[in-house]
Amino acid sequence: MIILNGGSSSGKTGIVRCLQAVLPEPWLAFGVDSFVDALPARLQESDAGLDIAADGRVSVGADFRALEEAWTEGIVAMARAGARIVVDDVFLGGTASQQRWQKALGDVAALWVGVRCDSAVAAGREIARGDRVRGMAASQADSVHRGVVYDLEVDTSHTESLECALAIAARVGG
Repeated sequence: MIILNGGSSSGKTGIVRCLQAVLPEPWLAFGVDSFVDALPARLQESDAGLDIAADGRVSVGADFRALEEAWTEGIVAMARAGARIVVDDVFLGGTASQQRWQKALGDVAALWVGVRCDSAVAAGREIARGDRVRGMAASQADSVHRGVVYDLEVDTSHTESLECALAIAARVGG
């Protein structure tokens, strides 16, 4: 598995697409955005689920965590069954988020990749996307990396997704 962690609008999804194109074997991609989209509507703006404040700060509740754990376990089960998986995630809890993945992974090998992006650059992307609450990118740019240990870090502030993907592919033997 390859697990990418970075704030909103940091460029993770672009890197994942490039990874799928440059790695010689097929890799399945799973992202936290798809998980959030799969949540029932009642959990997409609630204290029990996902709450995005007007300033872009994100908090999650107990129901979100329970479903996230099941989602994580399901992805790891596919890896155990032989699928190559790349995950695009946002570690809102920093170290605690990485520990949740580590617990689920057990003995499944993972390459931990930090996707960094200058907060001003990410904020500009956020505005251009138009599908995020303003402030989310800036609030997550550094906080998602606190206490997280990586095998490799890339910075998309001035580096294209393909170049980042090639650096990651080199670490997995691709």
